[in-house]
Amino acid sequence: MEKPIAEFDRLGLAQHRAQSALSDSHILDLRDLRVELVEDALILSGSVSSYYHKQLAQETVRQVAIELSVVNSIHVR
Repeated sequence: MEKPIAEFDRLGLAQHRAQSALSDSHILDLRDLRVELVEDALILSGSVSSYYHKQLAQETVRQVAIELSVVNSIHVR
């Protein structure tokens, strides 16, 4: 079953907002993380220097996720 165009726009907007929220962060570790839209989830990937930054990235994205799941695949180095 295909999703209506408006649904794609809404999901794409959520992905864009999530990526922008991370890219604009004052925490340098978060700026290079990636956000991908896979079905009804935003997938976070990349690496950060602490578990705190991993959790912070997840919560930053969750604020703009608009009813999407957030999957945190960030690696702590």
